[in-house]
Amino acid sequence: MMSQMPQQAALTNCPSCEEPLESGDRFCGACGYDLSAVPARPDDHPTLAVNGSAPVAGPVAAPASPRAPVSAPDEGGPWPAAQEPAGSDTPPATHLPTDLTGIDSGGHDLAAQPPSGSPVSPASGVRFDRPSEPEEYPLQAPDPRVTAEAPTPAEGVKLCVACRAGRVDHDGYCENCGHAQPRERDHMEQECGPMAAVSDRGLRHHRNEDAFGIGTAALPDGSPASVAIVCDGVSSATRPDDASLAASRAASESLLAALARGTHPQQAMHDAIVAASRAVNALAAEPQTAREHAPHQNAPACTIVGTVVTSGLLVVGWVGDSRAYWVPVDRTSLPARLTEDDSWAAQMVAAGLMNEAEAYADERAHAITGWLGADAYELEPHTASFKPDRPGVVVVCTDGLWNYAEAAQDMAEAVPLDAAVRPLHAAQVLVGHALDGGGHDNVTVALVPFPAPPQGAGSA
Repeated sequence: MMSQMPQQAALTNCPSCEEPLESGDRFCGACGYDLSAVPARPDDHPTLAVNGSAPVAGPVAAPASPRAPVSAPDEGGPWPAAQEPAGSDTPPATHLPTDLTGIDSGGHDLAAQPPSGSPVSPASGVRFDRPSEPEEYPLQAPDPRVTAEAPTPAEGVKLCVACRAGRVDHDGYCENCGHAQPRERDHMEQECGPMAAVSDRGLRHHRNEDAFGIGTAALPDGSPASVAIVCDGVSSATRPDDASLAASRAASESLLAALARGTHPQQAMHDAIVAASRAVNALAAEPQTAREHAPHQNAPACTIVGTVVTSGLLVVGWVGDSRAYWVPVDRTSLPARLTEDDSWAAQMVAAGLMNEAEAYADERAHAITGWLGADAYELEPHTASFKPDRPGVVVVCTDGLWNYAEAAQDMAEAVPLDAAVRPLHAAQVLVGHALDGGGHDNVTVALVPFPAPPQGAGSA
């Protein structure tokens, strides 16, 4: 009966690379995919996006700012006056002891209301995160019997992760079973001074389209600064993995260089997002032949979120729906979300058309209204500065994590109590939390302790 035929008998194209198949093929000739173990497609949807517009009737209120205890600004800080991105000579202000509202890159309070009757502009565009068919290509688990019997490989010889017997050739395929090996970006971990970041492909995507960059800088007065950037590739665009990697690298390099020169951190963050945008835009300049083969593909695109932490100042910047959270070391203090999404759901909540639970339960919730890419209608970097009066950690992450810990309190409960002194372990735990929840998307998180410790002090 047809219902009892092997699944691969009906395949005409490889589910991994779309290469045409011939009858009886057990492995894809192009990528080595094992056609005998094609999994069933999941019901969930990874993050994607397409262009469109989503006009919203009625005025839109600016999002409420997160609240957390802060201390009064220092009157004579080491920072030069930061120029406003729009050209004003008025520097962005930090906040009063009980007002952790943040100042955006235009110098406006994040809690300020827009003019009455101001509608959401349909011209800004919306990218919908909904693929027609989600991809799920988990790596086939190795046979434990083969693993137990396999001899220890000689130094410099890499064994196949699937059969544990064949050698991996220089093209990344097993000489024994033909299985394509995991890519380097499938799982990445990095520790840098007092902070750390972890990125994982997740359980449903066939590749990791997230990227991160972390680093430390010495300010002109000798005090330390920690920098973390996290980017999430827009899966419905072409080359989303290239977009996130280019953006994270450009933003990190821009921030570290600007801070070392003495640029105010909030101005440096704004400039870094602009530099990241230019790096992603440059990817759209493909050869004409590439456009001939895929003329309707969207330009490479990604979201971005980042933080700069010094001995007394915390700055965040973002475009899209990747987020930053504040989690105090003293868990009796309240945590806070430091960013507001550029998303359909956030617009619905701000317009008063839905409550947060309704908006984020809608299938359009992850349609983003802001991103980096050549087809973005307008680049509007958001930045905010804070002066917390107690130690804590900044959690910088993609929606692959916050989908499983959306509220600030939920995120705080997922963050280990020793995150400030063991950031790598804490980042690993958070990625594990997302994978245990289903791992429906790529997962990336960076943890940055506040305040930045003196130079030379790292994690315990």
